[in-house]
Amino acid sequence: MDEERRVAGRYHLLEPIGRGGMGVVWRAHDDLLDRTVAVKEVLYHPTSEEDRETFNRRTIREARAAGRIDHPNVVVVHDVIEEDGRPWIVMQLVQSRSLGQVLREQGALPPGRVAAIGLQVLDALCTAHAAGVLHRDVKPENVLLNGETRVVLTDFGIATMPEEAALTMTGGITGTPAFMPPERLNGHPATPESDLWSLGATLYAAVEGRTPFDRNSPVATMAAILHDDPAPPQRAGALTPVLEGLLRKDPARRIGAAEAAALLNAAMAAGPAPPHPGRSPVPVAAHRPARRSLPARGRRPPPAGTAWTVRRPSRRSLGSPGPGVRARPAPLSRTVPSRTAARTSPADPPPGPEPPLIRGRPARAAARVRQATPRVRAAKGPRWATRVPAARPFHRVRILARTPRRVPAPRRAAPRPR
Repeated sequence: MDEERRVAGRYHLLEPIGRGGMGVVWRAHDDLLDRTVAVKEVLYHPTSEEDRETFNRRTIREARAAGRIDHPNVVVVHDVIEEDGRPWIVMQLVQSRSLGQVLREQGALPPGRVAAIGLQVLDALCTAHAAGVLHRDVKPENVLLNGETRVVLTDFGIATMPEEAALTMTGGITGTPAFMPPERLNGHPATPESDLWSLGATLYAAVEGRTPFDRNSPVATMAAILHDDPAPPQRAGALTPVLEGLLRKDPARRIGAAEAAALLNAAMAAGPAPPHPGRSPVPVAAHRPARRSLPARGRRPPPAGTAWTVRRPSRRSLGSPGPGVRARPAPLSRTVPSRTAARTSPADPPPGPEPPLIRGRPARAAARVRQATPRVRAAKGPRWATRVPAARPFHRVRILARTPRRVPAPRRAAPRPR
């Protein structure tokens, strides 16, 4: 376009900085007051002169509605001009990015940050409602983030004042489908509760990264808003109660501004949200299983003829490996008498070349063993024994709870040739 193009002879259009469903926003310079402003050019191609006049009245009403609101979280309207058959709205230029742009570039925001944004937008809406103004198009694109603290609500492009007649096109619905409350889709007039529903959908999109009724087409989205429940939030944390309260389909059951403000303050004080289900709250390296020490490589097994003794075991099953077994060099008989009473004796029997494997069904009372099982001397008679290979470190040994008075002989036991 011509670099010298001016609107009303004083607003020099510099560059487009935003584009919406109802027009283009330009960065412009006010030659009269020597300041930078934002000028909204309303783009509309009516089919009749009557439609043109109707649309122009609606745009002028936007400027009039926004001009009635004096609030730090609402864009200031400086002027409204009609030129070339269309209105131009001169507004305060806010150096900012829209919430929608931030979500596209950075993804979903933390719940605490979203709660802070919601409080400022809610405050702006309460001021507008007190002035008799309804926004009717609250969505991420109309929420401007000026730095890390200030939030500004803009684009009262389809705002209405209750005392004026509705100026929507015949059979048309004004607003953005994904952020339009169900009562408006059903043809009912907008109310302050309608703006609160749109605020809930905006906060849901900010914390979840998607709209609560995300579908493949606008028609499917509107059908979901009317008939389906919103998808359960996964990242909202303490923000969940306010989202559920604002997104209720019945306006009479929807929470009001005061309750929403209390819940948003509680969400800010709650801190960060819990981790997403299925994700570990701490690094995976912190979940290493406990490992038992293993014998060092190259360690030689104890010599043959080693008696196995037992330390006082812990209260766990004898069938599980544990550190209670150790080796102590001592000779031990390789045989146990059959059908003959076994007598304990302090004298050592002749040493055998291999350690025995004492077999038997482990009893629960074995946990009370306090000392090594005494050595036994076999009497004359048939004998049986079980040989084991060369001893290895940390053999698992099952010990009877107490030394038996008699050890029954196994069936089909035959004496060994001498």
